[in-house]
Amino acid sequence: MTAIQRLKNILEEDGILSKTIMIERDQFLKKENTINTNLYFVLQGSLRVFFMNEYEEHILYFGYKKSLITALDSFFSAKSSILQIQAIKKTRVIYISKIDFMTYMSKNPENLQLWHEILEELIQLQIEREIDLHIKSPLERYQRILDRRPELFQEIPHKYIASYLRMAPETLSRIKKS
Repeated sequence: MTAIQRLKNILEEDGILSKTIMIERDQFLKKENTINTNLYFVLQGSLRVFFMNEYEEHILYFGYKKSLITALDSFFSAKSSILQIQAIKKTRVIYISKIDFMTYMSKNPENLQLWHEILEELIQLQIEREIDLHIKSPLERYQRILDRRPELFQEIPHKYIASYLRMAPETLSRIKKS
């Protein structure tokens, strides 16, 4: 069981993780230039976290079943963020506010250790993402993400994965066929 799943189970067992939202396909959980400090656990469906730069969108990461998703910058700073969170498919999430979460976590050193594990994992994923962005070969970028997160290809439509990998959908299709 992943650290994220262990955290979700602890929060549910103690009754502080009980608010759910159903998000329709293409609906926004967070729009740009808003503040959202909630932590969301994805129960079903999938979402993408992205921002727009002029006419191009940049996908930073995805959320899908058994994952945790938030606008990290807004969560940590409690400030407005350009990040958007949008449902790719009809999605159901369970969530907790940052205030409730931090209050609960600070009461138990074991919970804080678990939170630190999750943060370390998120940082490691961001480092891997940074490395991916600097690799010139589309084939190598594809192979790295396939090795690291094969479930992504079952949960996320290929057009979004292509955008995440900074390649055209046709390029991803050619690579997958070879």
